[in-house]
Amino acid sequence: MPLSKITQSMQQEGRIALVVNALKQGHFTSIRGAAKSYNVPFTTLQRRVRGQLARHDIQPPNYKLTSIEESTLVEWILSMDQCSLSPRPDAVQQIANLLIQKQLDTSQEIIVGNRWVLNFVQRHQALQTRYNRKYDYQRAKCEDPTLIRNWFQLVQNTIAKYSIIEEDIYNFDKTRFQIKVILTTKVITRVERSNRPILV
Repeated sequence: MPLSKITQSMQQEGRIALVVNALKQGHFTSIRGAAKSYNVPFTTLQRRVRGQLARHDIQPPNYKLTSIEESTLVEWILSMDQCSLSPRPDAVQQIANLLIQKQLDTSQEIIVGNRWVLNFVQRHQALQTRYNRKYDYQRAKCEDPTLIRNWFQLVQNTIAKYSIIEEDIYNFDKTRFQIKVILTTKVITRVERSNRPILV
């Protein structure tokens, strides 16, 4: 069975890394001879010896964020998902825009495009998009309005008693239902969680 192009490329990069190391240690006197011995393209090996990185190791110039900023954004998404507050794509886009503005520190408004979040998720293997489950209408029909009203009255009294501000109020449970989120929405979550069944 023939190897895929990705596998062949990975094997070639491995051989190139070995031959570059061998050249540095003085095992070969010429680059052409080393390339022939390890069965790698001469011009590619010549570029690597000069310090040019492989294409997949070079960050494209159209990337809006630095690699550190992207890693930090991934960590934030994973931490939010860990708290059952998976962010929506528009929230991730807003944070990316804030990072760009801080990076440039100019009055000029530079923002990421509409497909940036999708491309960002595809670049990072730890992330995946999925749809949050909307609030179940059949479940809502079975609820007792009197009990719900009393519970919300208790919440209001507690907020007033302890002077809790709105920014400090969060709402989530095992079904990951959030305040004001009653429709199916796309969220970004970690890969291992995306297909896990929701326990009710």
